[in-house]
Amino acid sequence: MSKLPKLERVILAAPRGFCAGVVRAIEIVNTVLQLLSPPIYVRKEIVHNRFVVERLKQRGVIFVNELDEVPDGATVIFSAHGVSPAVREMARRKNLRVIDATCPLVTKVHLEAIRFAQEGYSIILIGHEGHEEVEGTMGEAPHCTYLVQSVEDVERLQVSNPEKVAYLTQTTLSVDDTAEIVAALKRKFPKIIGPRTDDICYATQNRQNAVKALAKQVDVILVIGSQNSSNSQRLKEVAISNGCPAYLIDGAEHIRTEWLMDAKSVGVTSGASAPEILVKQVTQRLQELGATEVVEFRLTEERVQFAPPPELKGLLEQNPLVDELLPVR
Repeated sequence: MSKLPKLERVILAAPRGFCAGVVRAIEIVNTVLQLLSPPIYVRKEIVHNRFVVERLKQRGVIFVNELDEVPDGATVIFSAHGVSPAVREMARRKNLRVIDATCPLVTKVHLEAIRFAQEGYSIILIGHEGHEEVEGTMGEAPHCTYLVQSVEDVERLQVSNPEKVAYLTQTTLSVDDTAEIVAALKRKFPKIIGPRTDDICYATQNRQNAVKALAKQVDVILVIGSQNSSNSQRLKEVAISNGCPAYLIDGAEHIRTEWLMDAKSVGVTSGASAPEILVKQVTQRLQELGATEVVEFRLTEERVQFAPPPELKGLLEQNPLVDELLPVR
């Protein structure tokens, strides 16, 4: 007797998986491994995915939580989530060779925080407490930045000058949840201003939109991504809020058959830091469990690419025969 007598179809969401910022960050680490002698240190996880981090550890990368774990004069790569000015200053004091893998879209939010602070605004940052990106952004203007995570936080919020308030958002949030918080901010602070363009990144928006559409076509959705991946968590939440059961898994080994017992169609997507090899493994496992058809549902195309940071360009110019490696896929 088949474990999954009803399972027939797997629908893969697209776009899914690596965004341009993640591709760039992993390529930076891979290239530095070619160019420089070990050890190579990375502050925090380069991207929030266990598979990617473990692969890089196997190649000799040393991941640290803070720079006091890095020997003076060593090479350190800052993760895609960005760092605060205090971290950069510590790197200078320790004479570290820094290669910055901060996603350019995160850098955009940092620059907006600096601009608003210089213009005398109280800054409301919509984000998740403790997330590396939030810590880095708040570090740009800690004296005038307030963190909110919900509409209730907005209602309790007090600022020094309600007439001069600006808001920013973490790049990996749920578009719908953020819209509710922004609406609450505008009700409380009618003169509030926001960024010139939306802070939530294109990849986050595209993956959430694809999941919304997928939720109408399948019985259950599997989101591939690590538990500490904010954008992956949001994909699961978006699926559930659109009426489809959803589960966040690191890989095929975490699929539980009871989730699928009543499902004829299963949707699969992956967070912006999850490599495509994990999607292939999950798809193969679903076929082993009875699925006979695998199709892709593509909502939009992504062609975004980001240039490497200046410090890496300099290293490549010194080593013109070295080819950049492709990221783990």
